[in-house]
Amino acid sequence: MKNTTSAYIVVKTSSIHNKGVFAKKDIPAGTDIIEYVGEKITKKEAERRFQETFQKAQNNEEHGAVYLFHLNNRYDIDGNVPYNTARYINHSCKPNCEVDIKKGHIWVTAKSNIKKGDELSYNYSYDYEVHEDHPCLCGTDACVGYIVAEEFWPKLKRKLARKKTKK
Repeated sequence: MKNTTSAYIVVKTSSIHNKGVFAKKDIPAGTDIIEYVGEKITKKEAERRFQETFQKAQNNEEHGAVYLFHLNNRYDIDGNVPYNTARYINHSCKPNCEVDIKKGHIWVTAKSNIKKGDELSYNYSYDYEVHEDHPCLCGTDACVGYIVAEEFWPKLKRKLARKKTKK
């Protein structure tokens, strides 16, 4: 078990979603801040766990949080473990971090200079097909309303504009 602490961060209450990760000190762009760790599982097992969590959420048995992270074409990381502090980094449509997979390790890296006290975030980049299941609460001026990969933003914006004109 690897404890993912970092000299750069602290977990606190977030206005985005419950808990969040905040900069304890200034973090320069390009800095590897924290590794996203957990149990390495096959894609098949990841799908099983996702479906199980989704079903429990539908039955109001659990809150439905999923911490599965794509590692490569064969494996995912299930970050739903107590020693994975990185699981508390929230999504944002205007993120200050990005994810970088290096030699089989998932790193959260500063995309820009981050000031002490700022909340860390990255784009979770969900598929367009499931966007309606994932409303965004980031509150930034760039928010598109849903947690979805940036490549799908034009398509989503067109859809939302059509909906708005129909009202």
